[in-house]
Amino acid sequence: MDVALLLSLAGLALVDSTSIGTLVLPLWLMLAPGRVRAGRVLLFLGSVAGAYLLLGVALALGAAQLLDPVSAALESTAGRVAQLAVGVVLVVLGLTVEPWTTAGKERRRAARAARRPGRLVRWRERVRGDADGGGGAVVGLAVVAVGVEASSMLPYLAAIALLATSGLGTASTVALLAGYCLVMVLPALVLLALRAALHDRLTPALARLESRLSRASGEAVAWVLFLLGLYVVVDAFPLT
Repeated sequence: MDVALLLSLAGLALVDSTSIGTLVLPLWLMLAPGRVRAGRVLLFLGSVAGAYLLLGVALALGAAQLLDPVSAALESTAGRVAQLAVGVVLVVLGLTVEPWTTAGKERRRAARAARRPGRLVRWRERVRGDADGGGGAVVGLAVVAVGVEASSMLPYLAAIALLATSGLGTASTVALLAGYCLVMVLPALVLLALRAALHDRLTPALARLESRLSRASGEAVAWVLFLLGLYVVVDAFPLT
């Protein structure tokens, strides 16, 4: 199996590991007052990973069916022009979807604060409400989080595209997607183990991490858009 493919998948999974559903929401569950309820966090992470895996398998199998006609279309001049246009759009979105300067980030935060509560605030309130509920509430929260993030899970979509073009069989594709989902929730699992071992001594550090991730939640998406756009632009030009 190609080492470059494995490294690319691992890198994309680590980017995905910092999203709202895979790290920020689990951190909110870990920071709930009182003794950490590890079972609920594990249930949440397992539900997120399972939902990602099911969605990824469905998309990967569908992509494999469309791969040949799409590849043939992209070999034409019109197809390469369309690919170049898509790449340029992705690069522009990556450069504009989030401010890159400190002043721009401050203005964006001020503008968001002046509006009605944003998605993160609504998610925090929902986590607080579901943290004391039953297991069904936790699973439901995980599934809804994956559904909400489905439109912005660019690293995962890039990983699926890599697998679809790798020529691997169905069993290998599913196994690699399962490994991807495990790596994706691994940072949260490590933090959960540390939280359970150190108890409230880790709370300040987790709170600082949660605050940083909440502020920078859009930056990872911007980077992925920009780099994916560059890849699509370069790939649009034939080597010969």
